[in-house]
Amino acid sequence: METKANYVAVGAFVLACVVGLVVTILWLAGAQYSQEYAYYQTYFKGPVTGLGKGTVTRYNGIDVGRVTDLKFNPADPQSVIVTMQVQPGLNIREDSRASIESQGLTGGSYVEISGGTAQSPVLTARDGQDYPVILAKQSTLQQLEQSAPEVVAKLNIAVTRLNDLLSDQNRNAMSNVLANLDETTTALANRSADIDATIRNANAASADLRAASANLKPTLERVDLTVNKFGKVADDADAFLKGDALAQVSTMIGELRRLVASLTRFSDQINREPTKLLFGDRRKGYEPK
Repeated sequence: METKANYVAVGAFVLACVVGLVVTILWLAGAQYSQEYAYYQTYFKGPVTGLGKGTVTRYNGIDVGRVTDLKFNPADPQSVIVTMQVQPGLNIREDSRASIESQGLTGGSYVEISGGTAQSPVLTARDGQDYPVILAKQSTLQQLEQSAPEVVAKLNIAVTRLNDLLSDQNRNAMSNVLANLDETTTALANRSADIDATIRNANAASADLRAASANLKPTLERVDLTVNKFGKVADDADAFLKGDALAQVSTMIGELRRLVASLTRFSDQINREPTKLLFGDRRKGYEPK
């Protein structure tokens, strides 16, 4: 009996532990599923390689949720609708953008949500939308992929121009230029003595010119003094012409003209009647009786 009682006690204890474990698991699961999440969607254009259910979603680089669903857009076969489950209270803005980023060149992909501005209103679901839709933007790798053909085309053009520059004709021309340059430098080296003599002569001529300019300085000073005197004479003449002296000279010239006219008449009378100067006018006028 005592042995059976021990078995019953052990079995009851084990059963109580199992029940407690089950209750704890159910409680934790209920607490987890009772937590509320916010859901957003975004429409990615083109392939979404690397994304799948459970892919990490980040907001400004911080893990805030995961991808819960991916499906094709029935209205646009080139885009994919990605549904994300994120923490509540993020207040994602209308100018926020979602992109597919990669953790390094060989790392896994994740969805990155960029923070908007404080002035932008909070993003909400519009009519006909199940969840608020975050506008998508191209990732850095996608931008590189799109710009790669243009970059390759420019590289091809550059290589073609480089090949044209290094053509046989241009290389021959460059060789000729270098050869002519070598001949010129050789000739200059051979005539270095003459060049030195020319430089010395130029220096001597420059010294003579400086000496001549020094000797010429007094002459220039005298010329400057003469010019100043002529300027003073011109100023005096201008003052004379603009002053009262010019009017006086004009009056004197008029009087001289009258004097000359009087002397001319007197000379004419003497020429006609020279005796008149000695005896006076001897003609008598008519005397009535």
